[in-house]
Amino acid sequence: MTTAASGLILGFLLATAYGAGFHLLLGGPARRIILYLAASWIGFALGHAVGDLINLNWLRLGALQLFSASVGAWVALIISRWLAGDTAVT
Repeated sequence: MTTAASGLILGFLLATAYGAGFHLLLGGPARRIILYLAASWIGFALGHAVGDLINLNWLRLGALQLFSASVGAWVALIISRWLAGDTAVT
């Protein structure tokens, strides 16, 4: 397996774990996990791309810009929760 493929798989697994963990911590309707997973995947990819673009070397794991990708995923998760609003029924 090449380095790029293993980085892609690791990134997908980490972004999935971030999205699922975010939903586990904050709760909400079951369908919201789809939003969190998509936001985490997109944010992770954008964060990695930005980290690669500016050549950031903090917490780099092979070809994967782990620090900037993780920050991108969490920012996307927070923004997606804010945009989705609170749908809790009291």
